[in-house]
Amino acid sequence: MKSFKHIVLYLCLATLAFGCNASDDTNTPPARTYADIKQDFSMINFSPGTNDVSLIGVNNEFWEFRVIMPDVDFTNNNRPLILTLHGFSNGDPNAHKNTACYAEPGFEALDAIILSPNNRGLQWFDPYNQNQVNTLIDMAKTYLPVDNTKIVVNGYSDGGNGAWWYSETQPNVFAAGIPMASAYGSYNPNGSAKIIPTPTYVIHGENDELFPLQNTQDWVAATSLAGSETTLVVATGLTHVEPCEYVPYLQDATTWLLNDIW
Repeated sequence: MKSFKHIVLYLCLATLAFGCNASDDTNTPPARTYADIKQDFSMINFSPGTNDVSLIGVNNEFWEFRVIMPDVDFTNNNRPLILTLHGFSNGDPNAHKNTACYAEPGFEALDAIILSPNNRGLQWFDPYNQNQVNTLIDMAKTYLPVDNTKIVVNGYSDGGNGAWWYSETQPNVFAAGIPMASAYGSYNPNGSAKIIPTPTYVIHGENDELFPLQNTQDWVAATSLAGSETTLVVATGLTHVEPCEYVPYLQDATTWLLNDIW
């Protein structure tokens, strides 16, 4: 996966810039539709390796994401799809490009398609990102050689919280969730933990100074008691600020996917 391809679709901007009536002082472009995005995505030529994409989403939002395609023969060979969610970014436009840190080596054995969107500094459950994630997943399922039964959500730190959230709310999409270094909890009005309907493999650093291990242990114990299928693995000696050191644990999670989920 060493090849690199940068794809930018500046869609309809020239039309919008020059097609407006001079007397119209609002110059507000019409909101793009799902059909528009579907057409644009279908025109992208994703090559083996790294494809960095800029796309105008619905409501004229600017989506930036990375798609890593395995170098395999796709004939009758649909691949797993890994949605990987980056951590806190403060709006860094390149946050989604840190896939080489843990996602690529961690999932290498799967020959999976890896999809890494940019959250533009918002929480992963923000409506903007729900729209982006759901649309990109749907586009990948439609236009890429994806095995729809093998879609996984993974993330680190804030991305780990996102992995929990999508595992909780979209079990019809994701076969498994792999939250890393997360701080999550979802409770009923009576204080009991909610069931996470998607199987989860939780990785947490023993010495995480930002999100204490004990909090994650307590949450996993509570949601497991409620009926969730949850595995917790403690990354010995690791802190919160060294995500690249978690690769061996993510490789173990890959084994879990192969042996226990698929």
